Amino acid sequence: MTNTTHFGYQTVAEEDKVQKVAEVFHSVAAKYDVMNDLMSGGLHRLWKTFTIAQAGVRPGFKVLDIAGGTGDLAKAFARQAGPTGEVWLTDINESMLRVGRDRLLNKGLAIPTLLCDAERLPFPSNHFDRVSVAFGLRNMTHKDVALAEMQRVLKPGGKLLVLEFSKVWEPLQKPYDVYSFSVLPWLGERIAKDSDSYRYLAESIRMHPDQETLKSMMEAAGLDRVQYFNLTAGVAALHTGVKL
Repeated sequence: MTNTTHFGYQTVAEEDKVQKVAEVFHSVAAKYDVMNDLMSGGLHRLWKTFTIAQAGVRPGFKVLDIAGGTGDLAKAFARQAGPTGEVWLTDINESMLRVGRDRLLNKGLAIPTLLCDAERLPFPSNHFDRVSVAFGLRNMTHKDVALAEMQRVLKPGGKLLVLEFSKVWEPLQKPYDVYSFSVLPWLGERIAKDSDSYRYLAESIRMHPDQETLKSMMEAAGLDRVQYFNLTAGVAALHTGVKL
């Protein structure tokens, strides 16, 4: 029997989801940053700044940025870790990874980039001081497997940071739904010539575990001191956990 999973509101075979997600990000890669600024009114930059501050990367740290997209976090971490550090930018999508690599090179940062699946990380156990994933976890088929892999590659005392869209404050849910399912696809069509990918974005956010559920999943993956910070009334949330 074929195992199934969610692709937005659709139920698809697990082996089909990776391809469908890949098609979304191949389509939007070139306009990814422009659309992020438009969709969030620039707030995604503040959310990432908060995440970077919570990471507390210091010179010499080893950092893994998963589903790193266009490299916003990796850029900051590379500068903080310095020449004695080790920062990897990874993504499962070649188009996104290429955009991120080129942006980093344009900033004078020649950090290692790797095309890889977060559910099968090609790194040794107990290697990284910090692991981050921003707006990528919800697209993963087996989130529990991915979280366990993130925990595995962390050093004891290392921290995982998961920045993701989450469950918005209840009084804002109706206007947020109108914005998500009407405005986002319209913006996607006007700017990226792709309304379907941004409709998937809205649906994938609704299917993603809420704050408390994700906290429990991180604990089940072996992380301790798990906590979360609601950002912009829960539109996004940063979850952190430590490997003891």
